Amino acid sequence: MRNIKLIATALLLVILSGCASVPMATEAEDAAAKSFSPPPADKAGLYIYRNSRLGGALKKSVYIDGEVIGETGPNTYFYTLVEPGERKLSTESEFGENDLVLQAEAGKNHYVRQAIKLGVLEGGARLKLMDEETGQDGVRSCKLAQ
Repeated sequence: MRNIKLIATALLLVILSGCASVPMATEAEDAAAKSFSPPPADKAGLYIYRNSRLGGALKKSVYIDGEVIGETGPNTYFYTLVEPGERKLSTESEFGENDLVLQAEAGKNHYVRQAIKLGVLEGGARLKLMDEETGQDGVRSCKLAQ
């Protein structure tokens, strides 16, 4: 039984330490998004970033109000404009969706970090609203995904 646990643990570590790739934006698009310009007065800006190498072999879908905006890989982020008001952000996790309700403010950028966590069978993910300074630092360490 001990050998089975060791093999399962080793296999899990191999799976989680690989490197997933996702479609990436151009360097110009990445640089433009990292200027952190305020969104139009009638929209809210939303950065969702994953600045961790943990679970590098995992891609995790991200949803806004039930619609997928893409998959994250290690050190990637998304930037999109959303309507102001209550937005439901979701990401895949081991045992279902993991949600965050955001009150999106018009004319303001919001920063949400996707963190990968170890799971029993596969890695999970969670979302956390970050302050502007921490969020911008996190986004700067990532590349823009499509």
